[in-house]
Amino acid sequence: MIHQISVAEFTGLPDVPLADVRTPAEFAHGHVPAAFNLPLFDNEERVKVGTAYKQQSREEAILLGFDLTGNKWSGFIKDALKVCPQKKVAVHCWRGGMRSGAMAWALNLYGFEVYVIKGGYKNFRRWVLQQFENQYQLCVLGGMTGSGKTKILHQLKTMGGQVIDLEDLAQHQGSSYGTLGKLIQPTQEQFENNLAMQLSALNKSRPIWVEDESLTIGQRVIPNPFWQQMRNAVLINLKIVTEKRIANLVEEYGNLEPGFLIECTERIRKRLGPLQTQQAVAAILENRMADFIRLVLVYYDKTYRNGLGKRLAENVFPFETSTENAADNAQQLMNFMPVKEASAKTVS
Repeated sequence: MIHQISVAEFTGLPDVPLADVRTPAEFAHGHVPAAFNLPLFDNEERVKVGTAYKQQSREEAILLGFDLTGNKWSGFIKDALKVCPQKKVAVHCWRGGMRSGAMAWALNLYGFEVYVIKGGYKNFRRWVLQQFENQYQLCVLGGMTGSGKTKILHQLKTMGGQVIDLEDLAQHQGSSYGTLGKLIQPTQEQFENNLAMQLSALNKSRPIWVEDESLTIGQRVIPNPFWQQMRNAVLINLKIVTEKRIANLVEEYGNLEPGFLIECTERIRKRLGPLQTQQAVAAILENRMADFIRLVLVYYDKTYRNGLGKRLAENVFPFETSTENAADNAQQLMNFMPVKEASAKTVS
């Protein structure tokens, strides 16, 4: 049986795999999180069919499509069975048209229960953008670089708090050194897709914790409606002594490849200053990592203070901690009453 369902209805289906029948190139550019690629056409075949549709007719494009896929159908079914042994699957293409229709027909003929996403991936993208327009009860965890914000967020999640880890979604730590020499960022479209899916799974009436970020994380951009909510939300400003922050950053960045660190330092030369850049590079080459961190923190601390100064003072709550234990700090934050009170004001 074939069912036509909306994107919202699909998000409520438990444990139904989603087959994206678009080309590998389309899938790589952006796809529904957790979907698997079951391409009806490869990249070159899709171009041929599209050209036939535009230059000849819809009927000619359909005939060409059948010619190109003639001996592939058993392979499609076998590939689907590997992912969906229970023979229940959702499918979509770009607009919910011929490609998803053809795949749904074949799978249904074999005995699958098939759910076709109405409007396809194009409709999913509309749904994604809508998630950023929704109102959320955000609590922003701030603090200067090296304050251990990410570790505390992870502890909050372990304790049952609702957390969105933007840096994990962006695969970037948010500074010039943010790739750590190994992280590969998703496309902007995929970053948005992943963020939207996580947001849709959360309870909007409960606080949602995020880390304080600039508009961009590496080369990825936080969707503006959501970022504006972050800027207007409650911010808990962690107060950690400088030497402890330096120790945290040495632990995180100290073992990275010197060439990578130097390249990233040169990237911020204009903002860091020529003398400080020269001194930072020398510290890297001489393996004086604490000195290197101390030099670049001058720039990052200044940037953070500038951003903090642009927030409404009544929404900023200093949070001083005497412990280095992330779990203890997370528990204290959960009990931090100004968060709840100010969050209620933000939402009302």
